[in-house]
Amino acid sequence: MIKKVLLLLALSGSMVSCTDEFEELNTDPTRIEKISPGTLLNPILYEMASFNTDRSAGFTFDLMQVSLPYPSVSGGIHRYDVSESAGNSTWTTYYRWLANLKEMRVAAEAAGDPNYQAIALTLNAWTYSLLTDCFGDVPMTEAARGDEGLFYPAFNSQREIYAQILEDLETANGLFAPAKSMAYGTDLLYGNNVASWQKFCNSLHMRLLLRVAKRTEMNAATKLAEIINNPTKYPVFTQNSEAALLKVTGVAPNLSPWGRAIDFTTGRAAAEFFVENLNTLNDPRLPKFASQARASDGKTIIGYKGIPSAYTGSDAQFKYVPSNLNVALITAPMVCVIMTYAEVEFIKAEAAQQGITKGDAKTAYEKGVKAAVEQWGATLPATYFQNAAAAYDGTLARIMLQKYYALFFNDYQQWFEYRRTGLPALPKGQDLRNGGVMPVRFRYPTTVQISNGANYQKAVEAMGGDNINIKVWWEK
Repeated sequence: MIKKVLLLLALSGSMVSCTDEFEELNTDPTRIEKISPGTLLNPILYEMASFNTDRSAGFTFDLMQVSLPYPSVSGGIHRYDVSESAGNSTWTTYYRWLANLKEMRVAAEAAGDPNYQAIALTLNAWTYSLLTDCFGDVPMTEAARGDEGLFYPAFNSQREIYAQILEDLETANGLFAPAKSMAYGTDLLYGNNVASWQKFCNSLHMRLLLRVAKRTEMNAATKLAEIINNPTKYPVFTQNSEAALLKVTGVAPNLSPWGRAIDFTTGRAAAEFFVENLNTLNDPRLPKFASQARASDGKTIIGYKGIPSAYTGSDAQFKYVPSNLNVALITAPMVCVIMTYAEVEFIKAEAAQQGITKGDAKTAYEKGVKAAVEQWGATLPATYFQNAAAAYDGTLARIMLQKYYALFFNDYQQWFEYRRTGLPALPKGQDLRNGGVMPVRFRYPTTVQISNGANYQKAVEAMGGDNINIKVWWEK
């Protein structure tokens, strides 16, 4: 963590020109005396985005039947076997960068820079939304205040957290000043394009409003409609070039989260659900996402074919070498997905389908599909929606299946959306653990239970327990 540093040099004991005066105290000119908000922005962006990309592959893919361990005789996340420590790195990583975001916000306020204030609020809301959606109630108001001597923070309820981050996103939208330049370096995400940052802020606002829309006390549906219906006040993503996709160049320090690309595919296979839907859709993303399967001779190509999740028995039952995800997905130059334009269109489609707005659900759905396909460098065939499996049929299930693919490689979002809607309808393998019930949260880390025990116990009582089946507030 970058901190303000003041290095005092020792007083010289030597005399100058026969006087008793000491030399002046010197400040090391190579050390940072005052942090600018721009100093913190790029490390936050890169570390958060790369961590989330890694967790998408390491957790979300298994749980949401994108890919899974192969061979895998027993256990594993794809069988809903989620360990007590599964969320540890998520907790520690997010809190580390939340502390930096707090410092960035303070620096932006001290500099009187509204754009950096707005960006700090936006990224803080993004990070807290991920954190609370993973765990439920978490420390917020008293978090990252160790410099004040507050080492045992109380937990905030998820309702309190959402109320705060939604308010912060509203504040951020009002702070953005596109006519004012960003004076502290060039940011990795948008290259100092303030208008794009504002669109990310409001697009994220849409995501989080939809997530809590079932909680009528939040009045989220009304606010979501307001954002959708007033693009002048609330500009959002309108094309792929505006999406929050962090470009990884491969030039140090902007490196792929995978030190060795082969680690992404070794001991893995594409999941049957992920592959077969794309086969049915005749989807042009399939060769971008996966390799073709081979016959048992290891040579003969047999098309795209995955393996079922949570299967029973040994891997010998599969008389073929299954498809795998393409290593090119994580080989620089690559992208780390923060939020896509396609997601915005699917939010609009669902809002119209649910009657939240009077928009055209079919048009938004088709825009979302097209954007999701083109984001990965594929071209949508002119006949794509003539396929009955791809055509909009007026159901939420159809929207959510395509949204599932639009959220590919997007941190935990597939998991969060499944918990919100129960869609897409995932097949249940015979060897599922946890009673065949999809886990809905991580357990709190044991370090939190030990070091902040009193507040941990209060949180557990408020949540109704600390296990992977305790629903968070917006799910209830």
